[in-house]
Amino acid sequence: MGLGLSIFIVFILLFLSGFFSGSETAMTAASRARLHGWEKEGNKRAGLVNRIREKKERLIGALLLGNNLVNILASALATSILISLFGEAGVVYATLVMTLLVLIFSEVLPKTYALHNADKMAVAIAPIINVVVFVFAPIAELVNWIVRKTLRLFGTDLSLVSRGNHVEVLRGVIDLHEGEEGDENDVQEQRAMLRSILDLDEVDVEEVMTHRKNVEMIDANDPIEKIIDDVLGSNFTRLPVYREDNDNIIGVLHAKALLRELRAQAGIHQHIEIEEIASDPWFVPESTTLVDQLQAFRQRREHFAVVVDEYGAFMGIITLEDILEEIVGEIDDEHDEAVTGVKKQANGSYLIDGDVTIRDLNREFEWDLPDDEDYSTLAGLIIHEAQTLPDTGQSFIFYDFQFDIMRRQRNQLVQIRVTAPTK
Repeated sequence: MGLGLSIFIVFILLFLSGFFSGSETAMTAASRARLHGWEKEGNKRAGLVNRIREKKERLIGALLLGNNLVNILASALATSILISLFGEAGVVYATLVMTLLVLIFSEVLPKTYALHNADKMAVAIAPIINVVVFVFAPIAELVNWIVRKTLRLFGTDLSLVSRGNHVEVLRGVIDLHEGEEGDENDVQEQRAMLRSILDLDEVDVEEVMTHRKNVEMIDANDPIEKIIDDVLGSNFTRLPVYREDNDNIIGVLHAKALLRELRAQAGIHQHIEIEEIASDPWFVPESTTLVDQLQAFRQRREHFAVVVDEYGAFMGIITLEDILEEIVGEIDDEHDEAVTGVKKQANGSYLIDGDVTIRDLNREFEWDLPDDEDYSTLAGLIIHEAQTLPDTGQSFIFYDFQFDIMRRQRNQLVQIRVTAPTK
């Protein structure tokens, strides 16, 4: 074989080595979500990449096999050429030259390019890689079998190692999400929204419901004139209807149903029967998760449910808007009161109502207060940690936060001053 042809073959082998190295990086670094989207849009090569990556061990084995094969062949051929030119010193020269060439042109350069263009490159080379994997599949499978058996001797089972929690991966991606410079507030809101979606399966309705003490209700025994005034004076379109006792909820009155009945009766109040126009109440247990309740709202095409505990006692109400607000934050309309229960003070502390939920505080200020199943509000956190019902003027320090009890009404902590730790 002539000298020129041998050198040409060495460079061809280096090119192939670079191709295998770059292909490995591109095929493993390509975005699974983006390729899935391209496949749904009709990109057949994106679908091919996804199918190839389903058997990742065989893919990596085939690419490494091809890469090592051409690297060893190129080094052997280069050594033979330089020995023929420089004698035994050619071994040293071949080692130095091939190390530099392989490192620069067959490893760093192609992998750097592939890392920055992983999606496009993976789609472009997919047909070639599919052929390579098919050709080298028997040898790659044998290599993988030997590797698995060898690792198992040392107590490592790859079938168990490969199992993972995809939700944890998503949380990590959300935390790493960044926007353009100056968009910190928007990015913070986006992170909070995405985290809330993942949390829907871990939050019960009792944590976001409107507690019974804050629910506006209609007493079916009241005169019809008072009921009409109460409905028209409320900021809500749906109101639970009870008889004699708050736990005895007999229906849910919709303002539109009342107005339609008024029109049908030509404004004669005495002929209106509240129980007849009120819809049947829908009772849900307080332990229902938000994701289950959201699905139930969609299936039943309803927006309102009554929350009860294990004994059937009335605990509060949950609406579709409550769940949506858990995802996107507060949704205010022209009838909502602009009262959040949190007031920032000039010294950086916050005056917070005791019934404000820990989830809302963590979400709004990116705090890390514990949200335990034994409590859901700020007052509940303080009582749980203090193991007593604090008096006005008492102060506590939990989790590096300072809590000062500003106002207590009977057995309820009404207002607390919270001083967050300095970052």
